[in-house]
Amino acid sequence: MKGGGAKAGAKGDLVTDITASLVVFLVALPLCIGVAVASGVPAELGIISGVIGGLVVGAARGSTLQVSGPAAGLAALVAETVAEVGVAMLGVIVLFAGLLQIILGLVRLGRMFQAISVAVVQGMLAGIGVPLMFSQAYPMADAKAPGTALENMAGLPGLLAGILTDPQAMIATLLGVVTIVLSFVWKKVPGPAGKIPAALVAVGIGIVVAALPGVDVKTLQVGNLLASVSLPGPEQFAGLADGAVITAILTFTVIASAESLFTAAAVDRMHSGPRTRYNTELIAQGAGNTVAGILGALPITAVVARSSANVQAGAKTRLSRTLHGLWLLAFALLLPQVLALIPISVLAGVLVHSGWKLFGPAEFPKMWRQDKGEFAVMTLTTLVIVVTALLEGVLVGLAAGIVLAALRMSQTAIRQHVEDDTAKVVMAGNATFLRLPKVIEALEAAAAAGKPRIRLDLTGVTHLDHACRNQVEEFTAQQRGLGLRVELLMPGEAKPAGGRAAAPPAGEAQAPLPKRPVTAMAEEPWGESMGDSAPPSPWPTADAEWFYLDTRPLPDDQRSSPVG
Repeated sequence: MKGGGAKAGAKGDLVTDITASLVVFLVALPLCIGVAVASGVPAELGIISGVIGGLVVGAARGSTLQVSGPAAGLAALVAETVAEVGVAMLGVIVLFAGLLQIILGLVRLGRMFQAISVAVVQGMLAGIGVPLMFSQAYPMADAKAPGTALENMAGLPGLLAGILTDPQAMIATLLGVVTIVLSFVWKKVPGPAGKIPAALVAVGIGIVVAALPGVDVKTLQVGNLLASVSLPGPEQFAGLADGAVITAILTFTVIASAESLFTAAAVDRMHSGPRTRYNTELIAQGAGNTVAGILGALPITAVVARSSANVQAGAKTRLSRTLHGLWLLAFALLLPQVLALIPISVLAGVLVHSGWKLFGPAEFPKMWRQDKGEFAVMTLTTLVIVVTALLEGVLVGLAAGIVLAALRMSQTAIRQHVEDDTAKVVMAGNATFLRLPKVIEALEAAAAAGKPRIRLDLTGVTHLDHACRNQVEEFTAQQRGLGLRVELLMPGEAKPAGGRAAAPPAGEAQAPLPKRPVTAMAEEPWGESMGDSAPPSPWPTADAEWFYLDTRPLPDDQRSSPVG
């Protein structure tokens, strides 16, 4: 009975996985084509990358349910790269990015990408989404985008004026708008119809409208899938000497890896099956990009839309994501004429919706409520990407995240007060160069108190960097040179030790010190007067805490009252 139940369960999983693969295929098809068009390359290259994402990455053991293919998040970067170095160089760039991913996975740096601040990642996604939306507003109206994100934004009034005066452009725009609306509301449709991918419904409507008499909207131009394969040659490999190509390789590697592994973490939260093995998944993504590069196709990443569709369709194993690549290949080879019926504006509408999802406007107020510092990092990353480019924005975001972390790690609590004839400064926390102005202010305030004694207690400091240590020691030496008594307790671990510290000269009053065990100092006797030989070094042994006390007598004019 038990064996029969297991067989029935395995058969049920097989049927479910096949069904799920068809759902993923229907979601992936318009996205693969739309990403290719948005990237400024032939639509066939998007399909080839989708096939590789299924058959190569999908068959690997890194993740179970996440689906890979050409991603909208890289469309703007690919378009910018193609415009700069040409589509022929794309294969070499993707190839070497894939090889770098494999190396990173082999040296077990897959989880390194999880160390990137979430604010930077969300800012990166938003910075990708905003330009994507504005760039796809033009294909929605069968027009050509002017260029950069800022130029696209500035050109919107002219685009709107052109739409209002051109009936065909208005039809195309309405198809795009309908696609966007359907993408938002279709999942709320009750019954089995709601389970059909919204993008597929929009494509169906677009094909019908485009076929009506009097409608003349631009449709997808599809060539032969095999003929579009372009293997990199010696001329392309020679382009590796170009700094722009090297920069593109590094950018593709970082962005594609980060997007894939963060998607893996998100998909793992959607199901209770086996967890992603990050290093193995990074190697799988690298293998996919290596093959895509050899064939001259688009770069591959894990994609949230396809992955979530796979999970929601009930997939249980890797079979579903692998089969979806097979369906893409079969459709492109056997039914390419169907692709030529799809209006460009519908695909642009699909990508505008993807851009909105990447932008995630709800994430900004959410981040503001959770952490205003991280909100600043997220916003800065987004703005810099929109104004400049993806790589610059990510680098600025990472730098801002590091500065924020450093500032928060450098939380130094400083308490100042005057007690009798002693000005006291007590520090705790992490004292680094970032808090040096605050430390200097406290030291100067202690000196300005006009008291004959200064006590600096840094025993509560968990980290004292070189800059702050130098400042404290220089201040101590300076004040002692002026004749003040300065007690300096430096941070360190108190360790009991035998022996006793050298006694102060007879008759000298001592301030009460904390009862903390200290390592015995060298017992060389001091001279009776300041003019004798120099005192022994105040530095403790390696296993002692930082602690020393100036025992030199006060000048007569400062002995007006005994120090207790």
